[in-house]
Amino acid sequence: MSPLRLGGVLFFPVTPFGPDGGVAVDVLAEHVRAGMAHGPGGVFVACGTGEFPSLSTEEHRLAVRTAVAEVNGRVPVVAGAGGPLGAALRQAKQAAAAGADGVLLLPPYLSQGPVPGLRDYVRAVAEAAGIPVILYQRGGLALDPAAAVELARVPGVVGLKDGIGDIDRMARIVCAVRREIGPGFAFFNGLPTAELTAPAYRGIGVDLYSSAAFCFVPEVAAAFRGALDSGDDDLVRRLTDEFYAPLVELRSAVPGYAVSLVKAGVRLGGLDAGPVRPPLAEPAPEHLQELSRLIKAGRALVGAR
Repeated sequence: MSPLRLGGVLFFPVTPFGPDGGVAVDVLAEHVRAGMAHGPGGVFVACGTGEFPSLSTEEHRLAVRTAVAEVNGRVPVVAGAGGPLGAALRQAKQAAAAGADGVLLLPPYLSQGPVPGLRDYVRAVAEAAGIPVILYQRGGLALDPAAAVELARVPGVVGLKDGIGDIDRMARIVCAVRREIGPGFAFFNGLPTAELTAPAYRGIGVDLYSSAAFCFVPEVAAAFRGALDSGDDDLVRRLTDEFYAPLVELRSAVPGYAVSLVKAGVRLGGLDAGPVRPPLAEPAPEHLQELSRLIKAGRALVGAR
């Protein structure tokens, strides 16, 4: 099994929908192509920002196949999978068949079992995929260090993405897994606007993070990552204060805005990605106005450099 070599900004594209309500394959290809021009270190397709829970099995396959073709081996492509075991197995198998380099395994929904049951779920998906698997803890799935170590021992599991944001818990997980598994296991900051907490996660040894903002302001997201890597604390602070922090406040205004605002941002940038699917809802007019203002502010900060 080839290792996943990820770095830099991780791009989580939206899934565009056309006038007929189906996946707009050509628009998705254009979206991925535009993002690739800004040098992401990995493309995570049909995941949370890509409205994974609303995709049919066939739509999931189309999205993964489109991203793989557009990326063409330049960086790893990771596909979402999860939910009911049967669906997760199908998604993992078809992601591998479509040429994906890895799977991001979202938690099973509603049904919560003990760690041995979760381990068996993860093992089944990893065996079905045959490609590296990254676990995603969020919502009702919050691992303790012992559980994280047990899941990290499952063959094929190579990383853990954190969408909870409990730094103390995550620090203990990082220490435990690196002690028991070794330094090669990958950790990700997977909060909805991860740039806001990227410096804090770096403090516990977690450098990788997903960037939803990369979908609609890739130049801002790339500049932030560059400033973080180079130690340009002034630009990190200004982008945090004037773009990312207000964006988080806006995102927090309505449930689901972590996805619908991103898709709206893509549309504001000139790409017709279509609407979000229920139960998500489109942003209110005043929130779209604020999003437009923030996009201009972020670009101005980067352009001023």
